[in-house]
Amino acid sequence: MHDNIESNIEKLYKCLMPEIHERGRGSVDIEKKDKRLDINIHAKDSVALRAIMNSTTQMLTIFENIGRISDENGHG
Repeated sequence: MHDNIESNIEKLYKCLMPEIHERGRGSVDIEKKDKRLDINIHAKDSVALRAIMNSTTQMLTIFENIGRISDENGHG
């Protein structure tokens, strides 16, 4: 089942890869470790932190929703 993130670490990693870049006031680093991803966010101020966290959590939400739709249609 798709809601088990551990079984989809590689897919999630690839989904989040576009978020790995340095921005003007912050950056995101993602590292695969066993059956988990470590996501490190570095920001120079609270506005940059909020922006980076929002875009990262949006990608996580999209990943989960696609998995849920896929499972419902028998493509999981």
